[in-house]
This record gives sequence, structure tokens and C-alpha cells, in this order.
Amino acid sequence: MAREEQILERWRTLTPEKQQQVLEFVDSLQSEPESEYVPQTPLAKKLWEIRTRALTSGMRLLNETEIEQELAERRGGYCES
Repeated sequence: MAREEQILERWRTLTPEKQQQVLEFVDSLQSEPESEYVPQTPLAKKLWEIRTRALTSGMRLLNETEIEQELAERRGGYCES
């Protein structure tokens, strides 16, 4: 089965909300500039590989505000609204 057929087959089983998420994800992939970053150290290479796998699996990166909010929630600390 061709990839396009696999995508269409799975697409048809999704709810309209999930289909919208797929469209937004594809848009984000298309709008991301190709990375010119080349990790230099072994740790940087490992972290970059983890990041790449996460993005490939569909994980969404948090923005600065979302990171601060998550940290506050996890630590039970002060959170600005």
C-alpha cells in the first residue's frame, strides 16, 4: 500500500477535530525552516536526536510562556495569569 493510501485510510477514521490537528501539524512542518544547526558535542548530538524523534512522532514544542506555566504547575509555585 502506498503512503498516500495509508494516510487517506487513517485520515478517514479521524474525527473532524483530529483532522484539524493533522492539518495544523502539516502546516507547521511546511512553515519550519530547514535547520542549519549542527550539534558539535556528543551531548548536543544526543539531545538533537531526541528532539528530532519527538517532533517526528508528532510532539509539539512548547513556547516560552507554556514552558513557564508547566514549570510553575510542576513545582507548585507562583504562576502569573
